[in-house]
Amino acid sequence: MAAELSVVLPRVLIVSRRTVRKNKFVDFVGEYHLDLIVSYGAVPVIVPRVTGVHMLLESFEPIHGVLLCEGEDLDPSLYDDEPANLSAEEIEEIRRQHASDTTIDKEKDNIELRLAKLCLERNIPYLGICRGSQVLNVACGGTLYRDIEKELSRNLPQNQRVLHIDYDNYDGHRHVVKIIENTPLHHWFKNSLEEYDKMEIFVNSYHHQGVKKLAQRFVPMAFATDGLIEGFYDPDAYNPEEGKFIMGLQFHPERMRQSDTDEFDYPGCTFAYQSNTALSIQQEERLIQMGATVRNGSSYLERLKMNEEREGIARKVMSKMSVEQLSDLKSFYNMMGQICSEILERKLQDIVNEVAS
Repeated sequence: MAAELSVVLPRVLIVSRRTVRKNKFVDFVGEYHLDLIVSYGAVPVIVPRVTGVHMLLESFEPIHGVLLCEGEDLDPSLYDDEPANLSAEEIEEIRRQHASDTTIDKEKDNIELRLAKLCLERNIPYLGICRGSQVLNVACGGTLYRDIEKELSRNLPQNQRVLHIDYDNYDGHRHVVKIIENTPLHHWFKNSLEEYDKMEIFVNSYHHQGVKKLAQRFVPMAFATDGLIEGFYDPDAYNPEEGKFIMGLQFHPERMRQSDTDEFDYPGCTFAYQSNTALSIQQEERLIQMGATVRNGSSYLERLKMNEEREGIARKVMSKMSVEQLSDLKSFYNMMGQICSEILERKLQDIVNEVAS
C-alpha cells in the first residue's frame, strides 16, 4: 500500500461527454479544463459516460474534487415540477434552434446527479460550470428555465434582455454580470473589480437554459442584467483555507481568454481551478498516515517548472551534438537503464526473501 501511495496528487473527477465519430460513440472532455487541472498540480480522472458507471462511482476513490462542465440539456422530468408555459410549437422551435443541446442523455444525467449528491454528502469540493451548475441546482431540488429566451427574455423590455449564446461568435461573445459582495467570486475577481471601480465583469457563456428557482441551500454570487443567476455557492460548505467549496458558475471562466492568446481576461478566471485541485488538511493527514508523500500546491509546481527548465537546457545542448555523439549517449543511457533494472530487481527479490524468512 505504501509503495502504491508513494506520491499522491489531488484527483479531480470529470465526466466525459459523448459524440459520434465514424458511426461509433466516443467520449471526450474539453482540453481547457484538463490543462488547467494539470497546471495546478492535480490529476484529472475522466469518468466515462457508459451505462452502469453511476453505480461504480465509489470505485473512483479517493476523490479530492469534482468538475462537471459540458453536455446536453438535463431531462426536464428531473426538475419540471411546474411545467413551462410553452406551446408545442415553441418547444419544437427550441429543438431546432439548439439542436446540439436538446437531445437528452439520461445516462449522463444519472452519473452526474449521483456524483453531485456524493459531493454534497461528503463535502467534496465541487465546481459546476454551465451544465454542471444546473446539475448541482437540480440535485438539491432547484429548477431550470427550459429556454431563457422564451421564458425570461420575452417578458423583459428590450434594453434589459441578454444574449447568453452566440453561435457565430462562440468564444468571443461576452455579456455583463454583476458580482455580489463578500462572496467567493468577489474574492477571486476583487483586484479586477477595484481596478474598474464597479462590481461587474464581462463573461463568456453559451447556454439557452439556466437556474429558475435556486435550491434553498445556495446563495447567489452573480446575476446577469436580465436577472438570471450566473453563479451560486453553499456558504456552509465554503472553507477557502482548506480548498473547500461547492458552487456553480453559469459562465465559462476557462474560455475567457484574449483573442489569439492564452492570456485570461481577468486573473480571477483560474482561481476556481486552483481551489478545486487542493487537498484538505484532513485528506493530507489521512494520506500521510497511509504512507503517502503528498505533493500539493506551489512546491509541486516549482518542481515541475524546474524539470521543464532542465529539459529545455538538455535539448539546447544535445541539439549541438553530432549524430555519433548522440548515438553514443543513447547507448550509454540504455546500458545504465538495464543495469539499474537488474540491480533493482535483485534488491526487491532480497526484500521478498527477507520477509518470507
